[in-house]
This record gives sequence, C-alpha cells and structure tokens, in this order.
Amino acid sequence: MTDIRRSLLRRDALSAAKEVLYHLDIHFSNQLQNTAAPVVDNGSVELVEEFVFNMSKDRSVQRKKMTSLQELQLLEITCSYFQEQGKDSLRQIIFSALFSPQCNVADDRRMAMLGKLVSMAVAVCRVPVLECAASWLQRSPAPHCMRLATVLVDDYCSSAPSPAHALRDIVSVSPRFCCQFITAVTAVYDLSTDDLIPSSDLLEMVVTWVHDNPRLTLLTFLGAPIPSSRPPGALDPTPLLGLVRWCIKSPLAYKRHRKPLQAPDSGAAHALGPAEGGRDPRSLYSMLHLSVLQILVSLRADLTELQLYGRVGVMSLEHVAKLVGELAYLVDELNPGDSTAETELSLNRLAQALQVAMAGGALLCSREDLRCLCSRLPYNSLLQLVKSGPFLPASHPGFQQETYPPVHTPVQDCPSQPVSNPRV
Repeated sequence: MTDIRRSLLRRDALSAAKEVLYHLDIHFSNQLQNTAAPVVDNGSVELVEEFVFNMSKDRSVQRKKMTSLQELQLLEITCSYFQEQGKDSLRQIIFSALFSPQCNVADDRRMAMLGKLVSMAVAVCRVPVLECAASWLQRSPAPHCMRLATVLVDDYCSSAPSPAHALRDIVSVSPRFCCQFITAVTAVYDLSTDDLIPSSDLLEMVVTWVHDNPRLTLLTFLGAPIPSSRPPGALDPTPLLGLVRWCIKSPLAYKRHRKPLQAPDSGAAHALGPAEGGRDPRSLYSMLHLSVLQILVSLRADLTELQLYGRVGVMSLEHVAKLVGELAYLVDELNPGDSTAETELSLNRLAQALQVAMAGGALLCSREDLRCLCSRLPYNSLLQLVKSGPFLPASHPGFQQETYPPVHTPVQDCPSQPVSNPRV
C-alpha cells in the first residue's frame, strides 16, 4: 500500500480518486478468486479516506481539495463504474469499502458523498447503485440509514415543483431498495414531533407503493429471514412496524399539529393520475392500515412455508412496547375531552394490528404480555377483546374497513384531521 500511496500523492485530487477505484477493483477481484466473502482491509479503507474523501493521514501534507465540478465528475465516474461492473459480488464489496461507516471523522464526508451518489442514481435510474445501497441500508447502523433517507426525501419529496416522479418510479426497477427506503423513512418520520410528520408527497408515494405491491414490504425479510450478519442497531428487518406506527399515531399526531394537511402539489397529482392526485390524507392512512393488516395476515403462510411460524417474529416485542409507550404519551399530551374520536381510532388500529400480528406469527407475544404492554392505555372495547379473548375473525365488527366523509364535506374534529405539510 505504501508504493500505491506514493504514486497517488503525485496525482491531482480527481485523478487520485479515480486511481483508487481502479486499485480497489483489482484488489478485490483477486480476493474473490480465493474466497466468496472477502473482507475490507484497513489499507483499502485508508486509501479511500485519504484520496476519495480527502482526509490526509499526514498533517504536514496539504492536499488540494476537489472543486465542485471535480466532485460531480467523481460522482459520475463512480456511478458509471457500478453500472458497468457486471459482477455483483465485486460491486458490493467495493461499495462497502467506500461507504461502510468506520466511526471516525471521515464518516461525515463518506455520508455526504453517499447521499449525492444515491440521489444521482435515482435521477438517472442506475439500478446497480440502488441495489448496492439496499444492501448497505440492510447492514448499516440505523442513524446512518436515516440520514441517507432524509437526503432523498429532501431531494425528491420536499421540493417545489416536486421531482418525486423519479423516486416513485424506482419501485419498478429496484423494489429491494424501496423496501429498505420505507424502513428507513418510517424510522425518521416517527410522528414524535410536528416536524417529523411525513409530507403529503412522501405519504402518498409510500402508500401507493405498499397498496400496489404489498409483498414489497417483505422482500428483505423473506430473502434472509434469519440474517447471520445483521449488526446490532440496524434497521428493522421489514418496514411493517414503522408503517403500523404511522397508522396508529397519525390521528393523534395530526390533532396535536392542529393545521390543515395540504394535498400534494399539482405536479405530484399529475404524476399520480387523476384518481390518485390530491387524495385526502385520512383515506391514505386508512388505506395503508388495511394494506398492512392484509400483509400481516398473509405472513403466516410465508412463515409456515419457511418452517419459522412461532419461532421467528417480524416485529419485536421490545419495539412494539416502545410504540405503545409513544401512543400513551400522545394520549396524555392531548386534552382527553378534545381528542376522544382520535384516541378511539388510534386504539382501534392498535388493537387490530396486534391481533392480526399475533395470529399471523409476526409478533410473538402472550396474552399476559399484551395485558402488561397495554396497561397504560385508556380503555378501548376492541383492545380489551384482543387482550383477553380468543383470536377475532376478520368478520368481527371491530375489523370493518374505516370510512370517512367525502373530502369536500366539512368535518369537525375528525379522527384523522389533515394537517399541514411540515418540512424536516
């Protein structure tokens, strides 16, 4: 590595970065001839940090930083490399060498370049980059994944006019990336504050994805139901718990916000077609809730086929307990007399999700655990049935699909009153 470094020091910043990519390609190609799972060594990481991210090892050496034009050229070169490299295993290991967090000062620059690269890949539909990013999202610490998701939301769901067409259409070419993106974005926008309520464009895009292809949410889990290398602190194996959180907390979160939720802008409405554009957010959350329940029902067959029913859950009891605590806090935060309808809707959705998740094997939880879990919540007849009774059939009145007044009808204190579109 010393000779390579000396050679790179004589080059300009862009040329040196390009040479590092060339070196990584040769280095890991040789490794893959001897092992199916090469390891990213410290020497490779050091070269990347010094000559791609401009973090010099030697303080006495002042290397000239890239200009904005050179950074754009490097992004194009990197994007083209992954597009043209035909061997997926080589793409994946080089992507790891470039962008796996190292818990050091270079991580900020690493994440900045990753965000720009993935955003560019969405814009120009570079599927190999998106597939590498999907794997990165699956194995990286959740805070880094949430940071990447925020970059994409800012680029594609928070602009005017909205350029969400490109991101929305990615689902047809890289559904695995979209699955991981939903998991990350529901972790970011957890409705804990008014700023963390998903925007109209983002909400409509996610609901459309899940409604049109419910199996999308299970792609990562079914591909590796018992991942051997999932690190501590990684994202959930599916976006289901995050989507359940959106459905359950939204009525109370919007009530707390107390502003009319804006419909998607005309550009997004046109992209989604006349039947989709400008849809009432209350109906979107209701549609999402129904889709999630249907996914949880279908999961039992998948778990049984994999011989994992009753052995491996999709939603951990610890994370569900955290969600119930968040809901209890929201209920306490609002004036009970002013939010009765919203509280009832949230508790009904919670009861339905718990019941179906337990019946489908997504949540491994006893009735005793459930009673303890929900002890802080107000009384709700459907939740009481779920806590104490047998599994309820889907035909039970408590599981009837929600209905709302037409969008144009004035509604006072409606259970999911729309609110404005906060920006992160």
